[in-house]
Amino acid sequence: MSEEKSLNFLEEIIEEDLKSGKYKDIVTRFPPEPNGYLHIGHATSICLNFGLTQKYGGYTNLRFDDTNPVTEDTEYVESIKDDVRWLGFEWKNELYASDYFATLYEYAVKLISKGLAYVDDSTSEEMAQMKGTPTEPGKNSPFRDRGTEENLDLFARMKNGEFPDGSRTLRAKIDMAHANMLMRDPVLYRIKHAHHHRTGDAWCIYPMYDFAHGQSDSIEKVTHSICTLEFVPHRELYDWLIEKLEIYPSHQYEFARRNLNYTVTSKRKLLQLVNEKYVTGWDDPRMPTIAGLRRRGFTSESVRDFCDRIGIAKRENSADLGLLEFCVREHLNKIAQRRMVVFDPVKVVLTNYEEGLVEMMQSENNPEDPETTHREIPFSRELYIEREDFMENPPKKYFRLAPGQMVRLKSAYIIKCDEVIKDEHGYVTEIHCTYLPESKSGHDQSTIKVKGTLHWVSVQHAITVEVRQYDRLFQIEDPASEDGDFRDYINPESLVTVNNAYAEPSLKTAKFDERYQFLRKGYFTLDKDTSEEKMVFNRTVTLKDAWAKEMKK
Repeated sequence: MSEEKSLNFLEEIIEEDLKSGKYKDIVTRFPPEPNGYLHIGHATSICLNFGLTQKYGGYTNLRFDDTNPVTEDTEYVESIKDDVRWLGFEWKNELYASDYFATLYEYAVKLISKGLAYVDDSTSEEMAQMKGTPTEPGKNSPFRDRGTEENLDLFARMKNGEFPDGSRTLRAKIDMAHANMLMRDPVLYRIKHAHHHRTGDAWCIYPMYDFAHGQSDSIEKVTHSICTLEFVPHRELYDWLIEKLEIYPSHQYEFARRNLNYTVTSKRKLLQLVNEKYVTGWDDPRMPTIAGLRRRGFTSESVRDFCDRIGIAKRENSADLGLLEFCVREHLNKIAQRRMVVFDPVKVVLTNYEEGLVEMMQSENNPEDPETTHREIPFSRELYIEREDFMENPPKKYFRLAPGQMVRLKSAYIIKCDEVIKDEHGYVTEIHCTYLPESKSGHDQSTIKVKGTLHWVSVQHAITVEVRQYDRLFQIEDPASEDGDFRDYINPESLVTVNNAYAEPSLKTAKFDERYQFLRKGYFTLDKDTSEEKMVFNRTVTLKDAWAKEMKK
């Protein structure tokens, strides 16, 4: 009997809230800013917010925090929606902070009317100087005691576009000596004459995140507003604004973000990688973006499994990229169809096999699937095997092909190496072998046991494909915090391309939503760069964790 999984701290809070009757339904939200593509860290938050309402009932809203028109774009909005759906979740309401601009403006007017907000003419530099330090109180702005009528008039004129960018702000009137520096008269609105991707030029003042966030939660009656730990100091302001505005009391809870080793997730750094052409775009399969993981061939099931395994906590720590790779290996081993592809070919000629004869060999599509189907693979006199699977002068306990040595060809026959053909430079061009007709897989009557099994493709029937072998983008565990520039630690072997690999012909019908295990090579998926001229496959992950050995060196 499996041990029941213990509740995380948020589940404990929710169960108590439901038990006490505080809430009948749980409402959460996922509130990304549409200024970039989502990454694996966001996947944790998505799985958490949607997972809680799936478990306890209620619903989750998708709300775009679009209060900064300079950096936001509809391209990012669409990519975020694609990512959430790909992960397997559906939101009840698609909402935008900009939906609430008129309401938020009225909330600001209400604070001014209550003497709890004022228009400040100070520059950002002057405000910084008046802010004080954690151990020293700040100084009041010379505009802090403006009268209510003057503040209302100035704020209306800010909205009407009478003042240039940066000339005035609206600030909450709290306490310039407060121990929490975020409570020292924080800015609620700033002037920004910029075109908004949804509201156009209707507004030239925009609410700050701290003002828009909690009030949007309240408008939507979010019961559990879940943020990462850096928002702990913001909770006091979140609660203060809700209390003073006398609106629905949403509550903020914080969990620790999980950093991923061998990765950077800073949007600024990711944008740098894109703009400086270290990667081909936001969906480059080496990027930690959800779009990149999807293109590389990760499954949504494996990403959700990873998020579930790392769990949530109140203390920040680092998650192991090896665990994410383990999760995808576990899933792909169950679902991936097996195929044979030769990356670096050397020709094998079966001298005793009838010229022109083609046999169709039967092979399982996935031996891990109890209901697996079989496919036919053409077998002929001339075959390709991997060059690394042959050695002219092998060491002891070498079980692959060598002069006088026998191996089995996967799903076919046992062959024996008789002769090696070389060019004038000593380069092996062909290997001449004989096959054992009585050793056919599934009908083997040879009684010969061999230790090596090689994959192969028929020269006559092979299709040419491009294979992109992706690996970790960075060579060290924490590229962002090491001395020097994070770009100095980029792995030069993060992409190795095989332009002309030879594949069994069944891959002609490969589909974008299918996953494949190239025997003895790794797990692969079809890439969007595939054209009528050439099929392109991305390596999702190797068959074994090659980095575990590197770490032990």
